[in-house]
Amino acid sequence: MDWELLALSPPGWGGVLLRGLATSLQVAAGGFAVGQLIGIFGASGKLYGGPVIRDLLEIYTTVVRAIPELVLIVLLYYAGTAGLNNLMSALGFGSVDISGMLAGILVIGLVQGAYSTEVLRGAILSIPGGQIEAARAYGMPPAMVMRRITLPAMLPHAIPGLANLWLVTTKDTALLAVVGFTELTLATRQAAGVTHEYFLFFSAAGVLYLSVTLVSNVFLHYVERHYSRGMARARR
Repeated sequence: MDWELLALSPPGWGGVLLRGLATSLQVAAGGFAVGQLIGIFGASGKLYGGPVIRDLLEIYTTVVRAIPELVLIVLLYYAGTAGLNNLMSALGFGSVDISGMLAGILVIGLVQGAYSTEVLRGAILSIPGGQIEAARAYGMPPAMVMRRITLPAMLPHAIPGLANLWLVTTKDTALLAVVGFTELTLATRQAAGVTHEYFLFFSAAGVLYLSVTLVSNVFLHYVERHYSRGMARARR
C-alpha cells in the first residue's frame, strides 16, 4: 500500500478525508440537535397532547422506525426538496435552492426525531409522579413544569439512550453518500476510485469513524456522570 496517498496535501487524499469527516460531524451535530428538538415536542405531545396529536405522533414514530433509514433518507432528500419547491411555486414564489448540508441536517433530524421521541418519552415516564404533581400544585404553567422539573429530572434517565442515538447519527451521515452529498464516505469512495486503493482508504475511514466514537464515549461518559450525581447506582 502507498501510505503517501494519505498525506494531507496533494497528491495525498488525507486532507480530502478530513474535510469529509468535518462535514459529517457538522451534519451529525445539526441533525442530532433537530432530532432532540423534535423529540422534546414529540414526547410531550404523546404524553400530554390530545387524541389527534397522539395519533399523528404515533404514526410518525411508527413509520420512521419501520422503514429502513436508507430508504427514508433517499425519499426525504428528493421528495422533500421537490415538495417544498412545488409548494413555493403554488404560492407564487420561485424555487428554493436548498444546500446539501441543510437538506442532510433536516433529513437526519427527522429520522432521529422519531427515536428521540421514544427515548425522551420513556425518560419522562421514569420521573416520580409526585414531582410533577407538586409543581402543578404550586401553580406552575406547563411550560415552566417542563423547563424546571421535567427536563432536569429526566436527563439522567435519557442520557444513555441519547448517547446511543448520537453514535447512530454519526454513522447515518454515511447514508447521505447515496444522494451525492460529499461527506466522509463519499470522499472515501472518490479517493479509492481514483487511486484503486480501496482497502487503504476504507480502512482509514474506519479508523476515523472509530476515533469519533471513542472521543464521543469519553465525553458522553463525563456527561452521564455529571447528571447522575446524587442518584442511587445499581449494585454490580
